[in-house]
Amino acid sequence: MADVTVKQVEDMEAIFYGSFKRAGAALEVESFGMNVVDFPPDSGEGVYPDHDHADVGEEEVYLAWKGSGILTVEGEEIALDQNTIVRVGAATKRKVRSGPDGMRMIVLGGVPGEVYERRERYRLGAPDPAEQPA
Repeated sequence: MADVTVKQVEDMEAIFYGSFKRAGAALEVESFGMNVVDFPPDSGEGVYPDHDHADVGEEEVYLAWKGSGILTVEGEEIALDQNTIVRVGAATKRKVRSGPDGMRMIVLGGVPGEVYERRERYRLGAPDPAEQPA
């Protein structure tokens, strides 16, 4: 039998109020991190925080699957659409906001030169960080 996993995005376990799908875990991907993030139309403030992954050394790749948006990388705005793929290094600050029609984005991540280990928050069944006390 073929080694294949097929899932509908709508059936994947979600966190952060349903917008963030644990796609890599749902598909049983073990070599890199993968999440699908659904953004509502931009309200002007964005919903994805300015952040980096210097603490864990993880670089990320961003691709808008549906819709469009803006990836701001240390002050530089980069348009995200179905024809643009962007890699951001671990220590580089980045922030995402969607365009006027919203955006479904795929985010891939991994630590260069290291074996991938899924962080706890992205494992199936892990508590939703949005529901944890601050």
